[in-house]
Amino acid sequence: MANRTIIITGASDGIGAAAARKLKAHGENVVVVGRSEEKTKAVAAEIGADYFLADYTRFADVRKLASDLKAKYPHIDVLMNNAGGIFGDRNRTIDGFEKTLQVNHLSPFLLTNLLMDTLISSKAAVIQTASVAARRYGHLDLDDLNNDKKQSATKAYGDSKLANILFTVELHRRFHDQGLSAASFHPGNVATSFASDTTSLMRFVYITPLKHLVLIGPDKGSVTMVWLAEGTAGTDWQSGKYYAKKKIARSNKQAYDAELAKGLWEKSASMVGLASVV
Repeated sequence: MANRTIIITGASDGIGAAAARKLKAHGENVVVVGRSEEKTKAVAAEIGADYFLADYTRFADVRKLASDLKAKYPHIDVLMNNAGGIFGDRNRTIDGFEKTLQVNHLSPFLLTNLLMDTLISSKAAVIQTASVAARRYGHLDLDDLNNDKKQSATKAYGDSKLANILFTVELHRRFHDQGLSAASFHPGNVATSFASDTTSLMRFVYITPLKHLVLIGPDKGSVTMVWLAEGTAGTDWQSGKYYAKKKIARSNKQAYDAELAKGLWEKSASMVGLASVV
């Protein structure tokens, strides 16, 4: 199934770059998306791929990215929503939302919806990079998605990763009968620059020599990501599910709340300025 168009966000570094390298080597038409022009351009040049730039703290960038992708790629086989991170406490974007929520959930939600007609006509797979942090730290309150009541970098990250899983569930419910498939996955605890811009205690693990003892490398972290991208929903993996190590995994109990998934979609659509889709 080589020579498919696979768009990878957050592909300038870490598991996104590792996956881009593997998929390109396997004959796929990889499109690299990143925030840093220097890093994104370097990865694209290394593997011979197209690249696009977008800062997920700005919805205007996401809208331009969607417009540019639709103009160049009338057929998209896989959209890998991988961009994200954990950030410092109480940071707001230019659009007025908590930074972790916007970068990890709202911007991927917006991009996916803006590409939806292309994704459906292509019978595409939409893959979200989630995390075990959803189970450990996530607890979504639809009336407080910006975490104004109880803010911490770790909770904001856990909530956003839980939102990624719920988004996957709702994508499946709304669009699977139209040919769209969706999955989310935990890549493992990967040794990258993750958490470098935060006050979270996670930073201690990621920026000290301890990371060599408890973390895996980006190449290993990209294994499930590549497996999902190269696989076929319904044959190799099940749409709407959350995976770890190529197997369906358990997550936060809220991840199985269908009404919460619907409510999050409605709330997210309102926040990014989209009309809701039933």
